[in-house]
Amino acid sequence: MSTNGWWIATLLVLAAGVGLLGLRGWVLSGREQRHRDALQAALRPRDAAGAPAPAQQPPVSLRQRWLAAVAALGQRFNGGRIEAALLAPEDRLLLDQAGWNTNAGTAIFLALRLLIAVATLVLVLAFNHSTGFSRAMVIFGALAFGILLPKFALRAWAMRLRKQVSAELPLLIDLLRLLQGVGFSMDQSLQTLGDKLRNAIPVLGREIHQANIAYMHGRSREQSLRRLGESFDDEDLRSLVQLILQVHAHGGAVQEPLRQFSIRLREQRRSTLKEKVGKLSVKMTVVMMLTLLPALMLVLAGPAIIALASALTKLD
Repeated sequence: MSTNGWWIATLLVLAAGVGLLGLRGWVLSGREQRHRDALQAALRPRDAAGAPAPAQQPPVSLRQRWLAAVAALGQRFNGGRIEAALLAPEDRLLLDQAGWNTNAGTAIFLALRLLIAVATLVLVLAFNHSTGFSRAMVIFGALAFGILLPKFALRAWAMRLRKQVSAELPLLIDLLRLLQGVGFSMDQSLQTLGDKLRNAIPVLGREIHQANIAYMHGRSREQSLRRLGESFDDEDLRSLVQLILQVHAHGGAVQEPLRQFSIRLREQRRSTLKEKVGKLSVKMTVVMMLTLLPALMLVLAGPAIIALASALTKLD
C-alpha cells in the first residue's frame, strides 16, 4: 500500500473513532434518560393512580440529540491537556460574550473544534496527493483551518452581539428613565426590564433577566451585574452599570444623571457618525477618480480622437 493510502486509512480510522465516541455519548444520554424515567416511575406512590397524569415532556428533537452527543464527546476532554490547548482565555471571553460559557457550551465548542479539524484533514488528504514538505504543510494548514474555524465563527457572533448591545444602550437608558419617572425603585425597574420589556432590548434584556435571577438566588447586585458590565467591553455600558450600583447602594434621584448620560451618549455617537461620514466621503472620492474619471475622459475626448484618426487616415 502506498504512503497516501496509509495516511488516508489512518485518518479514516481516527474519524471513525471520533464518530463512535459521539455515537456512544448519544446512546448513553438516551439510556440515562430512559433509566431516569424508569426510576421516577418506580418511586411514584401507589396511590397516585387516581391522580391526574403529569404533563408529558415534549419529545427531544434530532438537533437536541446531536447537541447532546457533541457535548458528551467534548466533556471527555474537560480538564485535560486538550482543553487547555484549545480553550485559551480569549476563547472563554468570547464564549462569555455569546452566553455559552457553561459546561455544555464549552464542551460543544471543544468537540466542534476537534470534529471539524479531523473532517477537514480527511477531506484535504483525500483530494491532495502532494508529497514531502508540501504534504506536511497541507496537513498543518488543514488542522489549523479546522481548529480556527469555530473560533472565527464565535468571534463574528460575539462582535454582532457587541454591536447590538451598542445599538440597544440608548433605548435601555430611556426605558430606565421612564420607569424611574413613574416611581419605580432601581430593583423594580431592573425586574420590569428583564421580565416585561425584554422584547424591546433582546440582548440587554436577556442579560438583565439573568442578573435578576442571580440576585434572587443570593448574589449581591454588584456580583449579578458583573457580567453585564464586563463581558461586552463597552465603556458606556460599564458606566451605566456603575451608576445603577451607586443608586442601588446609596439611593437618590437618578433621572437627571440618566438624562445627562443619555445626552452625552447621543452626542458622542453623533460625532462618531460624522467622522465615519467624513472618512467615507474621502474613500468615495478615490473610487470616483478610479471609475468615473476614465469614463468621463472617454466621453469627452472620444469624438476628438476619432476625428483626429480620420484626418490622419485621409492624409495617408
